[in-house]
Order: sequence, then C-alpha cells, then structure tokens
Amino acid sequence: MTNDEQLEAIPAGVIWGRFLSRNVQFALDLTVLLGAFVLSYLIRFDFAIPRNFYHSLLTQISYVVLVQFASLALAGVYTFIWRYVGLAEVRAFIYASAWSALLILIVRLTLPERFGPWQVPLSIIMVDTVIAFGGVLGLRVLRRTLYEKYESRRPRSEAGRVQRKPVLLVGAGRAGVLAIKEILSRPDTDLNIVGFVDDDPVKQGSAISRVKVLGTTRDLPRLVRELEIDHVVITIAQASREQILRIVKFCEEIPVKVRIIPGLYEILEGRVKISRIRDLQVEDLLGREPVHLEEESIRDFLHGKAVMVTGAGGSIGSEIARQVAWFKPSRLLLVERAEFALFNIDHQLKELWPSLSIVPLVADIGDEARMRTIFKQFRPEVVLHAAAHKHVPMMETNPMEAAKNNVLATNLLGELAGKFGVDVFVLISTDKAVRPTSVMGASKRVAELVVQSLEQQFDTRFVAVRFGNVIGSAGSVIPIFQEQIRKGGPVTVTHPDMTRYFLTIPEAVQLVLQASTMARGGEIYILDMGEPVSILEMAKHTITLSGLKPFEDINIVFTGIRPGEKLFEELEMDESLLAKTGHPKIFIGKIGTYSKESVSTALQRLSILSQNGHEQELRKFFNELLPEARLAVTDNDAKAVRGIATGATVRE
Repeated sequence: MTNDEQLEAIPAGVIWGRFLSRNVQFALDLTVLLGAFVLSYLIRFDFAIPRNFYHSLLTQISYVVLVQFASLALAGVYTFIWRYVGLAEVRAFIYASAWSALLILIVRLTLPERFGPWQVPLSIIMVDTVIAFGGVLGLRVLRRTLYEKYESRRPRSEAGRVQRKPVLLVGAGRAGVLAIKEILSRPDTDLNIVGFVDDDPVKQGSAISRVKVLGTTRDLPRLVRELEIDHVVITIAQASREQILRIVKFCEEIPVKVRIIPGLYEILEGRVKISRIRDLQVEDLLGREPVHLEEESIRDFLHGKAVMVTGAGGSIGSEIARQVAWFKPSRLLLVERAEFALFNIDHQLKELWPSLSIVPLVADIGDEARMRTIFKQFRPEVVLHAAAHKHVPMMETNPMEAAKNNVLATNLLGELAGKFGVDVFVLISTDKAVRPTSVMGASKRVAELVVQSLEQQFDTRFVAVRFGNVIGSAGSVIPIFQEQIRKGGPVTVTHPDMTRYFLTIPEAVQLVLQASTMARGGEIYILDMGEPVSILEMAKHTITLSGLKPFEDINIVFTGIRPGEKLFEELEMDESLLAKTGHPKIFIGKIGTYSKESVSTALQRLSILSQNGHEQELRKFFNELLPEARLAVTDNDAKAVRGIATGATVRE
C-alpha cells in the first residue's frame, strides 16, 4: 500500500481529530511558555513589575518563547504520544530546558549594553526555565492521568469487553516494573494485576505504579485464596532454576496455574513484548545463567563475509543461520538436503532480513561434485558444519550411514574448505564423543580427529565445538514427552536414574559462535553444560506444566536403556583435562591428536567398511581406532553394556 493509499484508508474524522489534537497541544504549550515568562517577572519583582521594565518584558518574551519552543521540537517532544509519556521521556524535557537556558544565557552575556532590553536577567532565566518546562511536562502528565481514568471508567460494548482475570506478579524487581507499566498501559489486556509478591523484606508494603507488594512467596496460598487469584506470573529477570522450582512447588500445592514473562534479554533486544506472558516451559526450569557474549569479536568474525551453514534446516543449523544473519554477512549459504526444511529456514530468514543475500542450496554434503561446484561458485570464508546424523538408537541400526555422513562427508567437506581457502571450518560435535558407547558417538569422535588432521594439511583453521543435548531440537526428549502427553500417555523414560546435560538451542549456538572466534586451529572446544538434569524429573515437570499430575493423570513407564545409550553422559569436565579460554563457559579439551597418516588410513578403512555392509567389522574397527570406545559388537556385548549401565546382572 502506498502512502497515498494508506492516507485514504484513514477516516477523514480521524485525520481531522489528529490535526486538532496536535494544534491544541502547540497552543497549550505556547500558553504555558508565555505565562511562565510573565510569572517569572512577577516573582522577580514581588508581583509589582516597574513600569520601565514593561518594554524589556515584551521584547524578551518573543525570542525566549521562540527559543524554548524550538528546543522542545528539536528534543523530539512533539513526536511523543501524550498518553504514553513516562520517566523515559523526561530526559527530552531536561535536554530542551538545558539547551534553551544555555542559549538565552549566551545572549545575556555576549550582547553589548546598548541591547539592554534583550538581556534577560539571570534570576529570570533560572526561574522561567523551571516553570516553563515543568509546566509543559505537567501538561503531559495531566493528559496521561486523565486518559487512564477515562479508559478505566469507559463502558465497553459486549463484543469489546474483556473479562479481566485477577493475577499476582511474583517479583517486584526490574522485570516486574517493566511488566506492570506495559500491562497497565494496555486497556485491552485480560489481566487485573492485584498485587506483587516478593521475598525482599525491604519491598514489603511498598507500591509500584500504585500496585502494592502484598507479601512473600510463602504468603501465596493465603493470597490466592483470599483474592481469588486466577494465576500467578513470574516476573523475575533471569530467575534461577531453584527460584522457579520453589515457586512452582508452592503453586502446585495451592493449586494455581503459573505463567512467566519472556526472558529479559529477549525484551531488551526487542524480540518480544513484555506483555506477551506465556505458559511456563520446561526450558524455564533449567534456570541456566545467561550467556554473555563478546559481540564485537563475533561481528568481526562474521560481518561482511560469505558464511556457509551445513544442515541449515535442522534444529541447530537453522538457529546458527538465524544468529549469523544478525551479524550481516556478505552472503549466507544454506546447505541442506531436506527440501522442505530448507524452504522453511530460507523463507523465515528472508522475511527477517530482506536485504541480506541468502542462498538456499539443496545439496548432500557427501556429494563431491555438487559441493565442489558450491565452493567454486560462492567461495565461502567461514563454514559452520552442523549437518550430521545425531540420533543414537537410529544410528545403532544404521551404522554405515553414520560413518558415511558424520565421518567421510565431514572429511570431504573439510578438504574442499582447505583447497578453496576457507578461513575457518567449525565442526559441531557432541558429548557422546567422550568414551563413546554408540556408533553415533564414535563417528563424531572420528570426525573430530578428521578436522585435527586437516588442520595439519591446510592453512584453514579447523576446530570442533563439543556440547550436549539441546532442548527442543528435533528428536530430543521434550518434544517426545509433549507428543506422548497430547496422546494421553504414557510418557516413556528409559531409566529412572538417567541424566543428561542440556542447553537451550540459542545458548548452544551463541557459545559455538563465540568459540569459533577464538579458533587458532586444531582445538576441540568444550562448552560448560552446567549441572546434569534428571530425565525423570524433566518428564514430571513436562506433565505438570501441561496441567496434569504425574503417575495419576499421565503414567510414566520405564522402557530400559536403548542400544548405544549411556546412563550418564560425560563431557571431559575434569580440570586436569581442560584449558581455560577467555570465556568462562568455553574450555579447550586436552585431547590427544592422531597423525595425519593414521587418520588417512582410518578413513580408507571406514570407506571400505561403510560400503560392504559388515556392521560388526565396522563396530570392531571403531573400538580399535578409539581405545576409549566401548561399542557393542555382538548382541551379547550390547546386553553387557546395558547391564553395566543399569547396574543389573546379565544372565545368559
């Protein structure tokens, strides 16, 4: 729609109303500024202005008011919407008053004596500045007050009437203040904020935007009962796991529904509105500390460069693409063999970044001719290699494909990167590469050896970044639990003692990009995954957050450890095996390298084994190549491994 069409679409009455409103605003401001100057003179002379000062007053008032009016306009005051004026806008009034007072003061001090009538007395400059700008600001405060009173009392039609739900906000800190201000400014909200709950004793009995702090979280049962609260909203910026779990526990016992505002970093970055309150999710219960990035180094790493992301349609690859786009590369190459997944991320990115050069490329990274053509045509400078087979049980039944995609295709891609002069090649690896018990884990460990070997052969900097599970990725436990709950259960957990390390997808990708900026070549970076999380507890929380009770409404069934799985994942987090970096959550693993000759021989052997279909030989070779590996070769081996993991006795 053109500007003319947009203008025509607005009713004439609305346009005329806006015109009148703006002109009324100018007229009121002018009245206040004129009145303030006259009042300043009256105060200066005890409300009895000498007759010989009338000429000075009339001479000075014209240019003083003009300077003040211009200062308000230059400070952007007339771009504000009156009914939304708050403390953030006060700064503009302060700037305007300072500029105008300074200019009038300069005139006062620099004009010769013969221009006496133009020289405003210092006392009048000071008094007039305070009264004039205090007055125009006061007009806006009065306008907002009247608007809010009118909106709160205005009758609504049946169609437009909103049934307000009484809610309590938990947390009267920075996020709580932001939340209450935005909610109160929206007459269409369905929330009636009854009060705050906060454990800070200093805040008890205080009020924020006329909303009182009614008690602590221990008072929740009483407050919910007495005030007939519909639900509570957690408004704590960067709440810890312990805080959220404690609040959830209180609310489950009451019982009352719990919701939460988006993460504060999302709000401040403008991704979402604070009023977009959502249901609590399992990710919120992880309570991980926010990742602090050195954005300047990431910008230097990516800005203005041609960046290739493989596996761009997957959970990790698509998030990598989104975050890379933020730093405005010269070209973003999306390599993906699943057409629909590629379409989705390509469409999404082009909506978000219409001016960015985004090239969707349907390609299999194992297809040498196709990948060579892509490298030759687009000349990527950074390759972020996320394409991989990652599902552990699936790769146990398809070990040849794991070897082809995770090892041989990685080697092919890395060689092309080296030959075409790529600056940095980053392999996305996994915690399952540590003392692997699965084909998937072993294949990713060999992929790490491959990039270390390629580092010895090319000028390209080759590195790997190793981390654990990511919440919400395709095939991860949370989406599976949610689907099982939608079907009425049961929720399946392999073992009651099974734990995993978890990152959210954005957090994992942020750390990958940060680690990539540190690359000198040959490193295996290991991300700090925090504390391991019980899979059983995650299942219980997922059920609870769906409004149901574990083992009552939805049963939890233990199915036994699957082939290749470990009871506890490992990350090489022993301090003796790690070297610190400049980032507190990124370490370099002190992991032995293989000679390029031994890696070359291993690749030749894997190529043969992956083609001839001898699964047992392939598993046996992984165990031989990786002394730390414990892959099951026979069915009896698999039973023994699962028995060790569960602590059970294996009987033949």
